[in-house]
Amino acid sequence: MSTDQQPRANNGVFRTKTVEQSIRDTEEPEHALKKSLSAWDLMVFGVGVIIGTGIFVLTGKVAKENAGPATALAFVAAGIVCALAALCYAEFASTVPVAGSAYTFAYASIGELPAWIIGWDLVLEFALGTAVVAVGWSGYVRSLMDNIDWHLPAALEGPDVPGGTFDILAFLLVLVLTVVLVLGMKLSARITALVVAIKVTVVMIVIVAGLFFIVGDNYKPFIPPAVTPEGGGSSWDSPMVQLIFGYEPTNFGVMGIFTAASVVFFAFIGFDVVATAAEETKLPQRDMPRGILGSLFICTVLYVAVALVVTGMQHYTELSVSAPLADAFKAAGHPFYAGVISFGAAVGLTTVCLILLLGQTRVFFAMSRDGLLPRFFSKTHPRFKTPYRPTILLGVIIAIVAGFTSINELATLVNIGTLFAFVVVAFGVIVLRRTRPDLPRAFRTPWVPALPILSIAASFWLMLNLPGETWFRFAVWMVIGIVVYFLYGRSHSRLGQAGQAAKY
Repeated sequence: MSTDQQPRANNGVFRTKTVEQSIRDTEEPEHALKKSLSAWDLMVFGVGVIIGTGIFVLTGKVAKENAGPATALAFVAAGIVCALAALCYAEFASTVPVAGSAYTFAYASIGELPAWIIGWDLVLEFALGTAVVAVGWSGYVRSLMDNIDWHLPAALEGPDVPGGTFDILAFLLVLVLTVVLVLGMKLSARITALVVAIKVTVVMIVIVAGLFFIVGDNYKPFIPPAVTPEGGGSSWDSPMVQLIFGYEPTNFGVMGIFTAASVVFFAFIGFDVVATAAEETKLPQRDMPRGILGSLFICTVLYVAVALVVTGMQHYTELSVSAPLADAFKAAGHPFYAGVISFGAAVGLTTVCLILLLGQTRVFFAMSRDGLLPRFFSKTHPRFKTPYRPTILLGVIIAIVAGFTSINELATLVNIGTLFAFVVVAFGVIVLRRTRPDLPRAFRTPWVPALPILSIAASFWLMLNLPGETWFRFAVWMVIGIVVYFLYGRSHSRLGQAGQAAKY
């Protein structure tokens, strides 16, 4: 091995794991994942996780409160931020086709402690994301059941419902999806493909049907005059940028588009999960960039189209916040489409849960294989070649959390965790270009370092638009993670142990 391929500072917290070693680890029989995914499977996964409640709910909420008809431009702005990050993810995923996404990329470029921090962050991000979406799915299913006069006992409807204590539907959904993931990635991909086909069909019906009810005057003014939001001040609910600089984000106007972009970014969360499946892809060097960039492009086009339709059907000041698309069709005298939208949302959220759970188990598996978490969790199933131990453990825990906990307030942690991962990946691309220029790169991020720097700045700007309370909770989770690393991960790291052995 050449000097530039040796891990740096084997005994330090910034020791790096070479790309070659990461790939060799995937070839160990007991710790190897089955390669079964194609570019199409990856694109389906991406579309499956990105299109969730965002397209059915956030569109109207943001149009009414932040940007008016210019919400379509807010989706474009958020899509550009994600595209910048996606170009960085595509280079890493094709160069380091190993499970773990941003965790693995950070280990190969920045070092072990930063890798641990981002892995710890992703575990929280995907866990909360899965639980939050499962609870949302349960709400849609209960709504559909009410339409046909079926009702669950109040105690089993969840803590968000008066008299409820346990959300049985959210609990069962996560358990069923856990079984699907244990049985194999190809089965997961087939189920996802079926559900995504239904979900995209529903979205297309909404777009095409909505075109017939657009009223041109509803687009006036396309960019409403700027206003300052009510209830400014310095409470923890205020955006961090306001707490630091005293700057108050603007609703409507040109700057309102960017305020709206920080909100609709929620709707794009998930495309980075595609990168966690790199190790299970047949031709990752070719298919990873296609899957990541393709799914992001498709979803951005759909989001912009839905935003234009809903603000054209009903004036933005009259849109409902809870179910804008469904209510817009009701206002147009077509309640049938409202039912179709509710059905599409309920069906679609199953794939969001499935793929978020997939992402978390793969990050956990990769950290375990490196020794930063107990190696017990890094053995794959002898028949299905899936990481069944962490899948079962995490699936049961998340099912219980989804069943007992009202966690809507923690949803913003998913957002800040994703943006933090974007920052780390973009920085890692710059570092790895300098430290390992010799690596074969099937896909190269253009305009390095300018584009990754722009990605870092854009992601950090959206992070600053999140509430101070979210930053505080995120910091607490990170501090806990650092403590766990120094108490367990650092001493059990396979890379660290190899460095110690080399001394003697």
